[in-house]
Amino acid sequence: MKKIWLIGLLFACLPAMAAEEVNSKTIVDRLQIQDLITRYYNNFGKENPENFSDFYADDAELILGTRTYKGKDGILTAYGRGPAQANQPPRPPRPPRYSFIVTPTNLLIVVHGNTATAQMVFTEYEIEKQGDPLKVTTQGKEWSTFVKVGGHWRYRTRQIKGGPEAPEGWKE
Repeated sequence: MKKIWLIGLLFACLPAMAAEEVNSKTIVDRLQIQDLITRYYNNFGKENPENFSDFYADDAELILGTRTYKGKDGILTAYGRGPAQANQPPRPPRPPRYSFIVTPTNLLIVVHGNTATAQMVFTEYEIEKQGDPLKVTTQGKEWSTFVKVGGHWRYRTRQIKGGPEAPEGWKE
C-alpha cells in the first residue's frame, strides 16, 4: 500500500518535473510549502488566528493589488494589527458570519534548493446565517516566492493579483 501511495505522489509531481529535479527532498519541500499555504489560508475567518506575520521571512513583502507592505510590521499593518494601528481607533468588527472559508486550488510549487515559487487560485466562500445559500465573495491568484529560514519555509513575497497574467518579472 505504501508503494502505491508513493507512486501516486510521484505522478502528482510530474507536471513540474521539467522545471526542477524531482526527488524525495523536493517532494518533502513541496509538502512543507503546501502545508504552510494551507495553514495560512485556514487562518482566515478564525476567531483567534495565528499571527499572519509568522508565516513570513523577516524581510518579506506582501503585495495586495497596488498596496505594498514590507517586513513583518508592514504585513501586520495589512491585517490591521501592526504598530501603525497602535494609536488608531480599532477597525469596526465585521458582522458575524456563520461560515467563511478560503480555499487555495490549482497549486503549482517549484523548488529551487532553499528557495521556491508557487502560484495558485484562491476562492473565498461565505455563508452569513445558517441555512443561507453559499456565496462566492472573491476569487483571485496568488504568486509567491519562499525561502527556508532556520529550516522552515516562509513567504518571501506574496502577491495577490487579478487577471490571467503573471506579475511582471515572474519566474517559476
